[in-house]
Amino acid sequence: MKSTTLLRLSAALLPLAFAAPLFAQEATTGAGEVAEAEDAVDSQEIVVTGELYFRNRTLDANPVLSYDLEYFQRFEPVSVGEMLKRVPGVTFTSDVLEYDGVQMRGLPSGFTQVLINGRRPPGGESDRSFFVDRLPAELVERIEIVRAPRADQPSEGVAGTLNVVTKESASFDGGFLKGGVLMNEDGKLRPSGAIAYADGKGDTTLWGALNYQGRRNPKKKTTDFFDGEFAEYTGRELQDDTRDGTDISGNFEVTTKSDAGRLRINALVVDTDRDEDEVSTIFEGDSPADLDLDSVEIQRERISQQTYALAADGELAVGPGDLGAAFGWSGFRDKSRVSTEEGDDVDDVDLVERETLDIRDSEFTQTLYYAFGEDDARVRVKVGIDLLQKERDGTNRVFEIDGTDVSEETGPGAIFTIKEKRYDPYARVTFTASEAITIDGGLRYEITRRDTTSDDGTADYDAESLNPSLHLRWAPSEAGQFRASVARTVRRPDYDLISPYTQEEEPADEDDLVGNPGLANERAWGVDVGYEHRVGSNGIVGVNIFYRDVSNLIELVDTGEVASGGGNVYTPQNIGDGKTWGIEFDLSTSLAVAGLPDTGVFANYTYLDSDVTDPFTGLERRFNGQPHHVYNIGFIHNLRSAGVSFGASLSGRSRSLESQLDETVELRYGRDLEAFIEKRFADAFVVRLSAQNLLDRKKKEDFRFYDGDSVEDILEARAGNDVEESELESERSGALFQLTLRAAF
Repeated sequence: MKSTTLLRLSAALLPLAFAAPLFAQEATTGAGEVAEAEDAVDSQEIVVTGELYFRNRTLDANPVLSYDLEYFQRFEPVSVGEMLKRVPGVTFTSDVLEYDGVQMRGLPSGFTQVLINGRRPPGGESDRSFFVDRLPAELVERIEIVRAPRADQPSEGVAGTLNVVTKESASFDGGFLKGGVLMNEDGKLRPSGAIAYADGKGDTTLWGALNYQGRRNPKKKTTDFFDGEFAEYTGRELQDDTRDGTDISGNFEVTTKSDAGRLRINALVVDTDRDEDEVSTIFEGDSPADLDLDSVEIQRERISQQTYALAADGELAVGPGDLGAAFGWSGFRDKSRVSTEEGDDVDDVDLVERETLDIRDSEFTQTLYYAFGEDDARVRVKVGIDLLQKERDGTNRVFEIDGTDVSEETGPGAIFTIKEKRYDPYARVTFTASEAITIDGGLRYEITRRDTTSDDGTADYDAESLNPSLHLRWAPSEAGQFRASVARTVRRPDYDLISPYTQEEEPADEDDLVGNPGLANERAWGVDVGYEHRVGSNGIVGVNIFYRDVSNLIELVDTGEVASGGGNVYTPQNIGDGKTWGIEFDLSTSLAVAGLPDTGVFANYTYLDSDVTDPFTGLERRFNGQPHHVYNIGFIHNLRSAGVSFGASLSGRSRSLESQLDETVELRYGRDLEAFIEKRFADAFVVRLSAQNLLDRKKKEDFRFYDGDSVEDILEARAGNDVEESELESERSGALFQLTLRAAF
């Protein structure tokens, strides 16, 4: 382990920090009922348990699905991404055994808002998404799926919001130790370990946790090449892609309360070091049985990323209500190095290119609010303001290497700074008409000031957006509740589209693409209508219908100017509209009604559809990458007399299509089967063997490429289905096994 990594980790934990959730007002229990956050759960009830845990039944007026860590933990997920495989409507287009850019309701990852404890963590992706596979599952207390936001919650989740709530001192009592090892199909081992402890004295509680996770994913990919549409076979590429690294993480929290209010201070740090090595061997031939070695390419990527969060929040009784405030800082650091070697065979390669990426993200947030009216009052009013100040500095350099000659080929705008300020005042009113009916409405006014500077120009952008929301909760009985919501949400433009520089040979060889710092936010009106019902004493079944009408979609348009290569000049503009809709169903309950109280089943199914006009062809299609359906089904069974539990989960999705100017990609995945078996002993220990990808799931992609020197040429080829080249790509990774020992104290 690198000494610098340990120093970074220690330095980040010293100041305490990141605020526990102001975002979620209540905590929930595995039994499915709402509980006060200060009802701490003993560590043995979480680490060593023979109980069944189901989705929580929340009482929020807006549609929120809540899942405690215990819902996922027996399958031993390594990251938040692996946890999300089991929640409704969530999918990924990642490689096999990887779950990074979360796609709620099948929309591209930039439409999903990811929050940690109610605050948006900065990430390195140009579409502002955050890769959830970097968040260790050990830090999580629960995951909340917010289908539609309230006025006091950020409005950026067009597809929805994923809120990761980390463990906090008020909800946990005692400690635990974890030790484990992961084994891939090739027999290579990677260790993991964790320690956590929570305690309290008087009105003060504290929590601290450290986690070390080894990660490895050896993948093999086969690509067959064709002229025309899978007509004339021309060759094959065999690729070994191994991703190997470690995640070190920790969080710390201290809370103190008094009659006048409370103060909470918290810290979070995640440090990722990862090596990605790809060895591609390319063959030429007329058939898979007649191939000759053509060339070899080796790409080595070294990734070093850190996410930090420091914050404090508190509440003080002032006059007839409570005055609340929160302050925070979040940081993201990315230092990646990529080298490319080429040659006639593996033993004869030369370095031909080196690329460096350095990103520094910093965000300062402040929140101030005043709320009056007790939680059980007929009317409760909350007014406040959220402030954000963000700065991103990026440098992406490219060097071409020919022997001892090194030339820099860094493109214009590759060194840039983006500064963004946000001022978001809001007002929220909650009206409780009776125990059965709650109405929650409000307004959020988001003001954005953005400056973009690069070596190719400077530009600024100002925007204001009024985002209303209205939610109704009606519980006609103790077992059932209806929810209906209307809310307006926004999506901010990708960083690489607002940078004011010109990219040559984009989107086609003879064209230029000019960034547009004046791009407005994409905006959406959303409707959610759902019903959920308690099954037995603690199970739950729910159904939800959603609809999103998205305006100001960002598409590329022809400026009418002549490009440097003789083609056209294109720029992104807000011209499009799109719609998406679907039905979400989920069930988690025991089979007590069938005489099997120690067997729990869970299932979810989401049907998805959409309609958007392709910016180039003008034809109607679905959103890129959106499947028609996503599903998950599984069970857990407890053998109480033996102290043993076992279970399995099967998930899958339908195919999807992605359409760009000069190519279309059809994506298919096989089904994913995971299972576990555990043995509990001595009331404080549990040994668990879990496995993923037992069906050797494959990712398959069909590529069709259309050739042309200009956009007009390419569109003409597409209209005539004149496919220049095509590829069939298949990727596999094999099963992943994990042996874990946990102990509570």
